[in-house]
Formats: sequence, C-alpha cells, structure tokens
Amino acid sequence: MSSPLDLADARPGPPFTVSLDGREIEALPGQTVAAALWTAGITAWRATRGDGRPRGVFCGIGVCFDCLVTVNDRPNQRACLVPVAPGDVIRTQEGTGHDD
Repeated sequence: MSSPLDLADARPGPPFTVSLDGREIEALPGQTVAAALWTAGITAWRATRGDGRPRGVFCGIGVCFDCLVTVNDRPNQRACLVPVAPGDVIRTQEGTGHDD
C-alpha cells in the first residue's frame, strides 16, 4: 500500500523532535502542528471551558478555533495553521488558554 508521501513523490527533509506536554513527538519539515500531532496518533489537544470536552482539528483550514494550542508560550495558536519547527514546545489548552 502506498503512503501519501509516495503518492505525491514527496521527499521531506529529516525528521526532528518537538514536545507536547513534555512528550517527545517526531515531526517532518513542512508539517503543521496539527499534522505532526495526528501523525503521532494524537487527535485531541484542547479541552472546552466548563465541560472539558476534548477538541482537535475540526475544519483544518483555520476558520474555527477547535485546534488551539500553546506553542512556545504563545497561547491560542491554531494547530492547523502553525508550521512546526525543531524544538517547538507545544502544550494543550483548556478553553482559550487565558485565565478565564
């Protein structure tokens, strides 16, 4: 069975490491935070205010705000839009990531 990389004849650079809540995750150049998390088998990384329901990617194009994460101490980053970089420190969020 072919992978998407095979089908697109993609030749990404070497993988690198980022962290999610202290857990090391392998990522590839050109991936978004969401793509790297999905590839690692992580589908939810935010909890809603109040009910604490899990959220991850919903629209995948930056229109909604379900995939919010904190990246390098910057809260409310849409994981589907932010390119992942070597050494990024990603943290899950509750609600908006502020003291609300």
